[in-house]
Amino acid sequence: MASIDTIASRGGSLIQLQALLFDVDGTLADTEPDGHRVAFNRAFADAGLDWDWDVPLYGELLAVAGGKERIAHYLQSRRPGFADFGAAGKDAFIAGLHQRKTSHYLDLLKQGGIPLRPGVERLLAEARAGGLRLAVATTTTPENVEVLLRTSLGDEAPGWFEVIAAGDMVPAKKPAPDVYEYALHALGLPAHACLALEDSRNGLLSAMDAGLRTLVSVNDYTRGQDFSGAWRVVDHLGEPDDPATVLAGAPWRDEPWVSAAGLRAGWRD
Repeated sequence: MASIDTIASRGGSLIQLQALLFDVDGTLADTEPDGHRVAFNRAFADAGLDWDWDVPLYGELLAVAGGKERIAHYLQSRRPGFADFGAAGKDAFIAGLHQRKTSHYLDLLKQGGIPLRPGVERLLAEARAGGLRLAVATTTTPENVEVLLRTSLGDEAPGWFEVIAAGDMVPAKKPAPDVYEYALHALGLPAHACLALEDSRNGLLSAMDAGLRTLVSVNDYTRGQDFSGAWRVVDHLGEPDDPATVLAGAPWRDEPWVSAAGLRAGWRD
């Protein structure tokens, strides 16, 4: 694992924060309980399956990154005698279910029922105004990312991000570091000049293994996970009228919410 603790100086010059790399599901928006989970269940119903992923079960399944991988895990662990597909048949079955699930999820996004988490829109605006570069590093599909951004922030929003590293663009999904390494390479930046924003232990491990400092904003599914090694852990990014609580790591120096200026000021911590 690359060192993420020494951000002081290299070659005599101070390393500055240059880019924010955002996870999507659970970080930009609470997409899981009323988005992805609902879409999975609708896809199962379309296929004539009596499967129902309730909130507690879905919380367990989130330990597996990736929708197709989650279905495969469910088949193996909960429905071992469901069908004798053969390898190719099983892959095709899972791919078909996942494609249908994605269609339902995009419909939910377009209906505007999945808002951004507190502080996200503000922080993105501050980052752009302050010259911080933006990227996405996620296990969801590029189409899911683009529709979420457009429906939440406007048609121009996907263009705010120089890199959208998503889905099956890399060999291994989180907690492997591949998606972050891909994003860093595309940005042409070293890990020590970038901050990852995540919500889960899998995401934290992925970012850390890529050498990134990581700010974790927990949600109801991830609140109890182990975030050892995170730079800071907060309950959300916060707003002036809805302050963020620092759950682990140093308190913010100034305002009690995550701001672009505060991130830059705290980069030496």
